[in-house]
Amino acid sequence: MRETVFTRRSGWIPSVVRQDGELRLMLAAGADANHEPRTFTFPIGEAHLTVIRSDLARHLLLWTALLPLCDAAGTRGPLDEDAAVALLDPVLLAPPEEVDALFRRIRWDGGQLIAHGADPDLLERGRVCAALSAATETADARRAQEYHADRRRAERGVVLGPLDAALLRYTGQYLHGSTVPRRTPGAVDPSLLPEVLRVVGTAERAGTGMRIGRDPRRGKRATDRDDWARKEAAVEAAVRRVHPELVDDAVRTVTFLVCSEAANRARNAPVDEDEAGGPDAGEGKTALSFTDDKGAERTWQRGGPRTATAEFWEFVADRSAADNEVFTIEDEGAGEGIQLHFYADSVARITTLRAGTDGSEPEYRVEYALVDGMGGYRAVVSAFVRGGCAALDAHGPWLPDAAALERARRHRDAAR
Repeated sequence: MRETVFTRRSGWIPSVVRQDGELRLMLAAGADANHEPRTFTFPIGEAHLTVIRSDLARHLLLWTALLPLCDAAGTRGPLDEDAAVALLDPVLLAPPEEVDALFRRIRWDGGQLIAHGADPDLLERGRVCAALSAATETADARRAQEYHADRRRAERGVVLGPLDAALLRYTGQYLHGSTVPRRTPGAVDPSLLPEVLRVVGTAERAGTGMRIGRDPRRGKRATDRDDWARKEAAVEAAVRRVHPELVDDAVRTVTFLVCSEAANRARNAPVDEDEAGGPDAGEGKTALSFTDDKGAERTWQRGGPRTATAEFWEFVADRSAADNEVFTIEDEGAGEGIQLHFYADSVARITTLRAGTDGSEPEYRVEYALVDGMGGYRAVVSAFVRGGCAALDAHGPWLPDAAALERARRHRDAAR
């Protein structure tokens, strides 16, 4: 038979129960093999109950000192009752200076104390009793999360100024740098919001006109990493130049905000004429066929609802995969085509020199060129759709065989 003797409003702070006539402290901590909280109890005396009832700070200190013992019990082990009982008098009944000294020797969980209103500076100076002078029964989990985030920054040697912190709060990245940034002006002290918006304005102006397009080689919603890198470099450089007082974390969060918004706009927009390669992209060809390395085929004819380049890049987005990285555009009537090798950053243009007759094989001229990222592929595709292989001369140099292409690749890589 178990009877609750004393409990606080917060369900996680340990309670006092009477079980078989004995006072016991009961706390939930750790987890079992099914990830359910484990419950532990151990005996206490009337003097301990008196302090627990009247002194929230001592109650919290006892709790935070017990948590490492619960962690040590693991998913199924017993609580070390002797160690738990040994903490009662030193934590609950000793004078403050002795409690402070004890907490300099034992393991304890400071996050819980921060959540319940402890002063982080006093905690770090070893004055645990004084740190809890304004303790609260209800916990503020975000306060503890921010404390731990600041500790992680301190380990990297980063100290935030007021504007740095305000920028991280504005983007929602104060706690976790990997969080997708967003604009949350309500999270910023109103007195700092104009300065925050001034920094964000600098970033936006630096990125004006620098779009982040999609990269259909990696799927329908993927965006171009090269575009991102160029915009990121330009925005970051401008913010550092105009606002040199900002720490790296603040500069990065504003840069990330502007770039992620640009990428999101591209990701969610329909394929427009600029993405497709220009309003005249379908002017030169009347019919084209698209194929991939797996034998899939799609045809395009002028007069349809979409341009040839838009149709082709959608085909790529639908079909591209790690084992499917070669795509071909062919104009059968003109006897020419291009083949894109996404795995090798290269392209081949293929021209029929002589059609096969009377059982003879046709004769082709195949030339190769290196391609610089997704932007390079878009330019080649658009040029071919407008003017065929002859329109590709400016996108060379065009090399006669794969060996020459590999030599050019090594030369380019060495020059970078």
